[in-house]
Amino acid sequence: MRKVLSLLALCVLVSACGRMRDDLTEAPEPIGNFLMGYNITVANDPTKGPFSRDVTNEEWKAAVEGAIQNRLGRYDGDAWFHVAVGVQGYVVAMPGIPLIYSPKSVLVIGVTFIEDATQSKLNEEPIQMTVFEPCCTPILGSGLTRSREEQIDGLAFNAARAIERYMREHADQFGGVPEVLEDDPTIIEGAVSLETQTEVPQEPVN
Repeated sequence: MRKVLSLLALCVLVSACGRMRDDLTEAPEPIGNFLMGYNITVANDPTKGPFSRDVTNEEWKAAVEGAIQNRLGRYDGDAWFHVAVGVQGYVVAMPGIPLIYSPKSVLVIGVTFIEDATQSKLNEEPIQMTVFEPCCTPILGSGLTRSREEQIDGLAFNAARAIERYMREHADQFGGVPEVLEDDPTIIEGAVSLETQTEVPQEPVN
C-alpha cells in the first residue's frame, strides 16, 4: 500500500509540473508594450550554499537564458525592452535524509530591465528574487527525486516565471496596467540566506 501511495503522489507531481509548463504553448496576455530585446544572463561564480551540487557558470547562463527566452520571447508588443539577469547564489540540493534533513533547491537572481528607446534602466539597482523549484514532493527533497539537470532546469524555469510575475505586477513600467496576482510560495522578492534552506517549501500556487 505504501508503494502504491508513493506512486500516486509521484503521478500527481508529474501532472502538476506538466500543467505548469503547458502555459508556454499559449499566446500570453500582453504586458503593456513589452517586446523582448536582448536576453542576457551573467553568472560570475555565484555563491554556492551548503550541501549543494556543483553547477558551472556556463550551465546557469544557458539554463536561465533559455527559460527566459521560452517565456518572455512569446510577447509581441511594439517597444523593445532588454532583460539582464545576474545569478547571485544557489543550492542544487544533494540527496538528504527524509523527515530529518531534506535540503531544497533555491536560486537567487538579480534582474535589471532596460528600455531600448531611451537606453535607460527601469530600475537602478537589480531587483533581487529568490525562487525554489516549481514542483517538489512535500516529504522528499528534490535531491532524492530529481536529477541534477532537472533541478537546474526547474530553478531556471521558475526564475523566468518570477520575472514575468514581477513584470505583470509592475506593468506600468512597460506601458500597461499593473495586476494583482496570488501569492506563490516558490517565489520570493528579495534574497534569502542559503545557509537555512534545509526544508522543502510548500507546493506552488498555479
